[in-house]
Amino acid sequence: MMSISVMTVIVLVLSFLADRRKTWAGTERGVRLFLGILPTLLTMLILVSVFLYLVPEPVLSGWLGRETGWTGIAVAAGLGSIALIPGFIAFPLGALLVRSGVSWQAMAVFITTLMMVGILTLPLEARYFGWRVSLLRNFLSLCGAIVIGLLMGVFL
Repeated sequence: MMSISVMTVIVLVLSFLADRRKTWAGTERGVRLFLGILPTLLTMLILVSVFLYLVPEPVLSGWLGRETGWTGIAVAAGLGSIALIPGFIAFPLGALLVRSGVSWQAMAVFITTLMMVGILTLPLEARYFGWRVSLLRNFLSLCGAIVIGLLMGVFL
């Protein structure tokens, strides 16, 4: 984390030396964007913290832990397919869940399905692309998520 902060400061200084006006405008825009997502981020982190407090680690590991195998992958795929969580919240959530005993395999499937499969958004997608294309895209995305999860299990 420290190296990223140092690199950010160095690049910001170089950018400031190159063009102060553009750097200042970009920094202001970045701060506004950050402040715009901050309430959502804090709300999700609070909800996740409460969830992790209320659900004991053995229960979490029992559903999504390393020993669960295909059941854990299926649960992670199901949860990821129906959840509507933005990416900037999914990754910190994933880190918290892995620290709480969730397997890398299940987390990879959860995050991949979260980003690529949309059960709740399927009717809207089908309205624009048709049911055949939407179902095929979601099915192939689900298959891809499972392959990614299995590969994560091999390498981690």
